[in-house]
Amino acid sequence: MPQPQWHVQPSPDVPQWFLDAVKSYAPASEGYYAAQLLWQRGIRELNQLAGFINPDLYQPASPFEFGQEMKRAVQRLQQARDNREKVTIWGDFDADGITATSVLWDGLGQFLPQNQHLTYYIPNRLTESHGLNCPGIDQLAESGTQLIVTCDTGSTNLSEIDYASQLGIDIIITDHHTLPEERPNVVSIINPRYFAETHPLFHLSGVAVAYKLVEALYQILPDIPQQPLEDLLDLVAIGLIADLVQLSGDCRYLAQRGIQTLQQQLKTCTRPGVAKLLELCQRSGDRPTDISFGLGPRINAVSRIQGDASFCVELLTRRDEAYTQTLALETELANSRRKSLQKDITEQVKRKLAQLDLSTTCVIVLDDPQWSAGVLGLVAGQIAQEYGRPTVLLSTGEEWGGEGAEETKEKGELTQHSVRAGFEQRLSPIAQRNSLNPPLHPQNQVPYEGGEGSTLNTSPIARGSARSVNGIDLYELVQSQDHLLHRFGGHPFAAGLSLPVENIPLFSEGINQKLRQQLAAQDAFLAPVVTADIVVTVAALGKPLFQELKLLEPCGMGNPVPKFLIENCWFESVWNRNTQDLKGKKVQYIKTELEIWDDSTSMGFPGIWWGHYRDEVPKGRCNAIVELDYNNFKKRPEVRLVAVQSGDRISSFNLPSQLDLILDWRDGMQEDSENLLSMSNPLTPPALVGEPRETPTPEPIDPLTVRECPTSWDELQLWFRRAMQSERKLAIAYPPPPQLSSRQVWETLVGLAKFLSRTGKSATLGQLQDKLELSDRTLHRGLTALSGLGFQVTPQGGSIQISGSIGEWDGDAIDPTTKESIQLFLSAVEEEQFLRHYFYQVPLSTIHGMLVFPEQGDAPNNIMLG
Repeated sequence: MPQPQWHVQPSPDVPQWFLDAVKSYAPASEGYYAAQLLWQRGIRELNQLAGFINPDLYQPASPFEFGQEMKRAVQRLQQARDNREKVTIWGDFDADGITATSVLWDGLGQFLPQNQHLTYYIPNRLTESHGLNCPGIDQLAESGTQLIVTCDTGSTNLSEIDYASQLGIDIIITDHHTLPEERPNVVSIINPRYFAETHPLFHLSGVAVAYKLVEALYQILPDIPQQPLEDLLDLVAIGLIADLVQLSGDCRYLAQRGIQTLQQQLKTCTRPGVAKLLELCQRSGDRPTDISFGLGPRINAVSRIQGDASFCVELLTRRDEAYTQTLALETELANSRRKSLQKDITEQVKRKLAQLDLSTTCVIVLDDPQWSAGVLGLVAGQIAQEYGRPTVLLSTGEEWGGEGAEETKEKGELTQHSVRAGFEQRLSPIAQRNSLNPPLHPQNQVPYEGGEGSTLNTSPIARGSARSVNGIDLYELVQSQDHLLHRFGGHPFAAGLSLPVENIPLFSEGINQKLRQQLAAQDAFLAPVVTADIVVTVAALGKPLFQELKLLEPCGMGNPVPKFLIENCWFESVWNRNTQDLKGKKVQYIKTELEIWDDSTSMGFPGIWWGHYRDEVPKGRCNAIVELDYNNFKKRPEVRLVAVQSGDRISSFNLPSQLDLILDWRDGMQEDSENLLSMSNPLTPPALVGEPRETPTPEPIDPLTVRECPTSWDELQLWFRRAMQSERKLAIAYPPPPQLSSRQVWETLVGLAKFLSRTGKSATLGQLQDKLELSDRTLHRGLTALSGLGFQVTPQGGSIQISGSIGEWDGDAIDPTTKESIQLFLSAVEEEQFLRHYFYQVPLSTIHGMLVFPEQGDAPNNIMLG
C-alpha cells in the first residue's frame, strides 16, 4: 500500500483582537487552537465570526430567492389542495433522499391529507435506477396521481418527464444535482445550481431544497399548518450532514438549527424512531459526528442491504413508539450486515491489489462477480483514500435485467425504490443519458411492456461505483470513456456506472491513459496525502480543547473536522475486538482501543482506531494524526486515529541523515557539486512532517551514477543493488525527459526512416533509441508501424537497414491495420514518457523508501503515483 505524504498547515499569525474575540465564545479555554483553525479557514472578520458561530446572528435567505420557480411550485400545490388532487412525493433511497421525502411528507402533510391525497414513492436501490423511471410513473398514473413532487432527484430525467406529461401528470422538481442544458418541461424546477456558487443557497442538499419549498408554503398559507416549521429541522440536519455537502451559508445555518432540535430527541421523543436510533448508536444528537458516524450510515445501510428503504420514512416520521422501535432495530441490523459486507469486500479488493503492479496504475479498476453493488461505493472511497488513486469497483455477477442489476426495469408489479451507486450519493441519474445518447447495443435490447421506449438489456453488464481522490475530476475521467459504457452518472467526486463486461479491460486501459495524460500535462502525481491542521501534544487533549473545537461545528465539506499531529508519541493499553450486532452475532468489523502517550504528560489519553487490528499499531515511537471526538457511552473525550507513521518510516521519510545512500543530481547539479547531498525537488512540499532539514557536511564520494531515466522501480532497484554491492552510493543524475509529443516522436522516426532509406546508411538500435529517447520495446513497435507504411526494415548484425519509400503519404489513406500499429506505438510512447516524467520528478524520499526499505511494503504497491 502506498505510504501517504504528511503535510502540516502553516501556523497562521493570528492577531490578538481575533484571539480575544474567539475566547469570548469559549471562556473555559484560551481559544488559541480554535482561533488558528478559524483563521486558516478564512473566518477573519468579527461579523463573519459572529454569524459563523451563532446561528441567531445569521440571516437565512428567503425561499423566494428561487424566484418564479418557487412561486409556480407553491401555486400548483395550492391548486392541488383546492381541487383535492392526488400528489405523490418521488424520493430517493440514501439519507438525503429519505430525509427529503420525510420533510415533504410531514411538511406537505400539513396542507394535504396524508395517504388520501398525499403519498410517496421511493425506488428500490437494487432493482431500479436512480431518478424517475417510466414503470414507476405508470404505477403512479394507475393510482390516480396528478402531480409528482420530486426530492433529491429528477433534474435531468428529460424523457421520463415527457412520458409523465403524456399521461397527464404534472411534475415539480426539487433537486440539487446536475442541471440539464435546457429547462425541462415541468411546472417548476427548484434547484440551487441555478444560483452563482457564492450564493448562500448554492450548496443546499436535497433535503434542504425540500425544506425551502415547505417553508414557502408556510409563508403563503400561514394559518393552515398545525405543526411548527422548525420541527422539520432535525431531519434537515440529518440529510445535510449525511450527504457531505459544503456546510456554508444557509447549509451551515440549517445544520446548526437542526442539531439544536435533534439533541432534544432523547428527552422529548417527538420522533421516537430517531430517538431509538440515537440510543442504539450511543449518540446524543448534539454533534454532527452523531449523524455522519451514527444516523447517516444506518439510514443508508437499509437500501444497501435490502434495496427497499421506504420504511425509513415511517421510521423518521411516525409517532408510534413501539412500531418505530421495531423499525429502528431492523435498521441497526442492516447496518451491522453492511459493516461485515464492507469489510469482507475491502479485504478482497486489497488481495487483488497485492497482485497488481501499481507503479503504472493511475486509476484502480477491479471487478468481481461476488461483490454486492450496494456497498461498492463505500469500499471504493476507502481504497481511493488509502491508495491515493481514483478507484472503480464493478460487480459482474448479474445478467442485465436480473435481480440486483443497476437499472433493471422489471415487468409486472414494481417494488418501490431506486439505484444510485455509492457515497452518500448525489449521483446524476443514470437513466437520463439515454435521452441524449442511445444505448450502445440496441440489438441486445427488447421492448419493455409498459414504459414507451423502455428497454431491457439481456447482455452481461457490470455495474458499480467510482470514487475520486486528491481533487481529480472523476466525472470527466469516466465520461472520457463514454463509448465503452452502458450508462453512467455522477459528479467530480463520485460516479455510478454500468458497462458491458467485455468492455472492462478497454475501459481500464482508457481511463488510465486519460489520467496519465492529465498528470503529465500538469506536472502532477497521485499520492495519498494526509494533512494536519495543527501540531499538539497529548497534554493539550481533553475536554477544554473539545469544547473549544465545538465552535467550528458543524464540520463537513469546506469546514472539515480538525486534524491534529502528535509527534514522537507511542501507544499503550492496545487491544481490539469485533463488534456485535443486536442478536449477539459477531460483526466482521473491528476496532482497536488504545491510549496515546508522549513526553508532555505522565498520563495517556484514550483513543480508538476503527477498522484496524492491534498488530497494526506501531510498537515504538511514532507520529500520529488524530481527530478529537467525544464518547457518549463512556462520557469522555477520546481521539480517533486517522493515520500513524512508525519510527522506521519516519526516519526513511524525513531525516536527511538517512537519505545519503542515494544522491539526487536530477536538478542540473554536477558530480563535483559542493552540495552533493542536496534533496531539492520542486515538487516536494515544503512542510513535510519530520525534523527540520539540515545541510550535511560534504564528503568525498565516488557514487554509481544513473544517467538514463528509468521506466520502472525494478530498474532502479537493480542500480541500487549494484551500488550496495560495490559499497558505493547511488546518484540519480538523469536529465529532464523530452518535451516532444508522441506524434512528434512518430514524425521524427518517419523522418529518420526516410533519411536512412535515401542515403542507404544503416543505424544501430542503440543509436535510434538514443535519438528518439525510447526503450527497445517501444522502438520495435515503431519499426513495426514503419513496415505498414511501405518501408522494409532489415536487421544486419547489430544494425538495421531501412529501404523503400512512401513518398508524400496521406494519413487518411492508411489502411486500418497500419493505423492500429501507429496508434499502439503512440500509446507506448505516451506511456513511456509518463513514466520517465514520473521518475524525473518523484521526490527523493519516495525513492529512498522504495529502494532502501522495500520489505516495508511490496515495492510496486508502495509507489506514490497514480
